[in-house]
Amino acid sequence: MDVSRYESDYNWSASPAKFGIIKATEGTRFRDVSFARHWGELDRKGIVRGAYHYGHPGNDPIAEADYFLSMVNSQPAKAGDLLVLDLETTDGKSVAEVNAWAKAWLSHVKAKTGVTPMLYSGWNFANTYGKGLANYPPWVAHYSKPQGQLTPPADWKSWTIHQYTDSPVDQNVSELNPEQLRSLGRPAA
Repeated sequence: MDVSRYESDYNWSASPAKFGIIKATEGTRFRDVSFARHWGELDRKGIVRGAYHYGHPGNDPIAEADYFLSMVNSQPAKAGDLLVLDLETTDGKSVAEVNAWAKAWLSHVKAKTGVTPMLYSGWNFANTYGKGLANYPPWVAHYSKPQGQLTPPADWKSWTIHQYTDSPVDQNVSELNPEQLRSLGRPAA
């Protein structure tokens, strides 16, 4: 599952989810008010957890990355926590500018944390703007493909997570088992 303030009361203890990824920030001014609650709930449930940032290429990528990290680092971290850039908008920028922005954000987060962040996007958007980003595990939204049955976009050779529906909430499946997913997250201390 992935959730945000729109599902602020989502019941993780009753959820069949094997992993959960929650919205932390957007741009340089929005902090999801339900982030801390979801973060703690996922820790208590003991499943793979991750945090995502909704990016705006019209802003400075380093400022956005630091804003995201300030929110994520305000909560207790553990080995295996995933970090994700959600990239779905161009803010009027060109393909080259959006791609360069994503590379800057992703490489900055990796340099600061040691974690190779995932990149979330719709299949068409990732196929257009994702060239050269194959080093970052793809989380691809593609609702017209059956669960787990999609081809990777752009330069990727495989997909990591497939968001296959948004009903009743965003639902995802991973090609990886929980331990393999954790291996993409924060290293053990």
